[in-house]
Amino acid sequence: MNGVMEQAAADYLALRRALGTRLRQPGQLLRDFAASLDARGTTRLTIADALAWATAPSGTSAHWHGWRLGVLRGWSRYLHAVDHAHEVIPDDLIPGTYPRTTPFVFTGAEIAALLEAATHLRYALTAATYHTLLGLLATTGIRPGEAFALDRDSVDLPAGVLTVVSSKTGQIRRLGLHDTAITALAAYAQRRDLLCPHPPQPCFLLSVRGTRLDTTIAGRTFRSLARAANVTARPGGTRPLLRSFRHTFAVTTIINWYRDGIDADAAMPALSAWLGHTNPRDTYWYISATPELLALAVEKMTSPAQTRRLPAWPPAS
Repeated sequence: MNGVMEQAAADYLALRRALGTRLRQPGQLLRDFAASLDARGTTRLTIADALAWATAPSGTSAHWHGWRLGVLRGWSRYLHAVDHAHEVIPDDLIPGTYPRTTPFVFTGAEIAALLEAATHLRYALTAATYHTLLGLLATTGIRPGEAFALDRDSVDLPAGVLTVVSSKTGQIRRLGLHDTAITALAAYAQRRDLLCPHPPQPCFLLSVRGTRLDTTIAGRTFRSLARAANVTARPGGTRPLLRSFRHTFAVTTIINWYRDGIDADAAMPALSAWLGHTNPRDTYWYISATPELLALAVEKMTSPAQTRRLPAWPPAS
């Protein structure tokens, strides 16, 4: 018969496996840790207990200690979502390890402030380009590098289709655009051609020189926009980045599914395809990495069975 913490570990593993992860070795390690807590009569996860267990193996590397602690990190978030008495293990607890960064999720007000800040950039073409870039990232969830790589023939406005070449895998995907996105992109294209009628490159989004946007310059420009819009780092140090629009798109889509009673498990493969994830686990990661999503997933697992509907696709922008 399982103790309290072993049962909590079993429930968590059942949830993660229902979301598509196998967790063979991590699952065994988590059960071992939970059993050690039960053996001591401990019913609350603490950072001190997790750290002591993760670093217990002698003669091993800090990377292995960090990996063992990482096995417990998602469980700590799960437990905290159920009962705040459980402590959440910080991402940077063991130096020298490289945990995946917690996603920065913009609020609607923050996106609006960033878009407004972009309109005040010094040069008219730069202002138009960055206003459009931020809107495009927010409404499609594509990677910044994929947006930079768009050529004019990649954006079929009459058909309302965006042809994206994955910046990671080179795979091509075609995304349907919302009517509001089509209108905004058409307005940008008209203003862009007025401001730069003969660009030296065929890219859709133009720099002030009429060339493709540069990753380093775009990152620096976004940081200045974030300062102007007063969009700052979250508690714990997670900073707003251009790729945060992608995280926001994914997290907001999944949260809306849960709240609308949509079967998120059935819809997740479609979101993976939309985002260009070759491994669905990259999409499921958002659930374990986002406290609000994890809490909604827990609620789904513990609530009485109910009929859930499938979503329309693509999601509304």
